[in-house]
Amino acid sequence: MRITFETITKFFGKVPALRGIDLEIADGELFFLLGPSGCGKTTLLRCLGGFETPTSGRVLLDGEDITTVPPHRRDTAMVFQGYALWPHMTVAQNVGFGLENRGVEKTERERRVKQALHTVQIEELANRRPNELSGGQQQRVALARTLVVEPGCLLLDEPLANLDAKLRRDMRSEIRRICKEAKLTGVYVTHDRQEALSMADRIAVLRDGRILQVGTPREIYTKPSCTFVASFIGESNFIPAKVKTIAADRVAVDTVFGVIEARTFPADLAVGAPVTVSIRPETLRVGDQPTNSFQATVTHSVYLGEMAQTELEVQPGLHLRMFSLNPRDTLAPGSSVPLAVLDEDVVILPAG
Repeated sequence: MRITFETITKFFGKVPALRGIDLEIADGELFFLLGPSGCGKTTLLRCLGGFETPTSGRVLLDGEDITTVPPHRRDTAMVFQGYALWPHMTVAQNVGFGLENRGVEKTERERRVKQALHTVQIEELANRRPNELSGGQQQRVALARTLVVEPGCLLLDEPLANLDAKLRRDMRSEIRRICKEAKLTGVYVTHDRQEALSMADRIAVLRDGRILQVGTPREIYTKPSCTFVASFIGESNFIPAKVKTIAADRVAVDTVFGVIEARTFPADLAVGAPVTVSIRPETLRVGDQPTNSFQATVTHSVYLGEMAQTELEVQPGLHLRMFSLNPRDTLAPGSSVPLAVLDEDVVILPAG
């Protein structure tokens, strides 16, 4: 099922929640709406599900305008943050409740309930009640209840928010597996970057009701469009700079500690323009190389098992953070070390 948002705006009173959203989601795609609280991602999802009506613009499913169609007449189903399971019903009864309301014949209802429980791998829990289930099992019941109506589009509103860290990690791969095996188009709302990076086919990063960037997880992480996207999707070192030279495949910029070259940069740069250099902490390493090398003083280092986090000062008041995987030891505070970063790991962003 292909989803299209055409210039969607939404106001609550005089407060804008969505400001001209244009977005296309492909059939069978697991698409994430990512951003901080209040950015508009849940409002956009609810416009797709029919629980909110846009102030202006259109929502289309496979080219059909469904902007004002009520939720029960759309080929969508939503998994909410709260499981909302009936406590007096068994798992099978909870899953089949929507089919019963739709008047599905008993034999067909039982077949589809059994299939849905099999899909989420909880067939053995069919006769239990919700209070006898763990949080992860309840989440699977909520998913099965949604899948059993056989929607063309699955909407997920932070469905893992109530689970502990380990269960969240376990359920990520399960939700992706379920969506792909059922060939569903999935739209998933979250503020958790790890969920988005590990599960999504593509991601839209939102802020203040606008989409700042759309791309694959790797594109969003390695080629962010602005400092907000770079910092929201992961940690980064930001360094003010000015453009020195521009070539077809690289840009050189002046910083307070020397010249830095980069392969990723905006198309509309001009020599002398102020920019921001973004360097991920994990791309820094100790060592010399012909370009993009500079000295730094270690101010603090913490050993975390699989990695070490090191704070370094390259100029008074300008600090960088470096992540070292599988560290053999930590750098001593006060020591001076050469740092280097590959030009392919440096991203030039608009200033500010």
